[in-house]
Amino acid sequence: MTDKILEVRGLVKTYGGEKKRGFKGLTPKLDVLKGIDIDIYRGDVVCLIGPSGCGKSTFLRCLNRLEVPTGGTIKFEGEVVDEAHIDRLRQKMGMVFQHFNLFPHMTVRENLCMAPVLLKLKDRAAAEKRADELLERVGLSDKANVYPASLSGGQQQRIA
Repeated sequence: MTDKILEVRGLVKTYGGEKKRGFKGLTPKLDVLKGIDIDIYRGDVVCLIGPSGCGKSTFLRCLNRLEVPTGGTIKFEGEVVDEAHIDRLRQKMGMVFQHFNLFPHMTVRENLCMAPVLLKLKDRAAAEKRADELLERVGLSDKANVYPASLSGGQQQRIA
């Protein structure tokens, strides 16, 4: 196999470490992709396998420049993938999107509590207690006070 179609070197993606409206101080810094190297040849079948939150979807979004990498290079058919060349790449690469309709301006706990409180099914304290129980059940109790944008697609799916 000599027909290399994709070459990735030192791909890095970091989220956070910035000031955001409605957030006190800097957002937590999260290194999602840490120096990924891969060559893919025409005819290869490649599977990205790993636990929720390890960067599988982020890697795919970086390949198609739906997310701008923090560092590293991506070459498609020998051309560096950048804003000037992205349209050609997008004509040849399909993408699958994950979206779970969580409110981006609300924390995970606030997203989980909103409906029961608004519909008067639970008071705020009971809704928060139930939200914490549900987060514990799906292994995301440490994410109660974060915003959906800082979660992986799989984590957003479990919350939704």
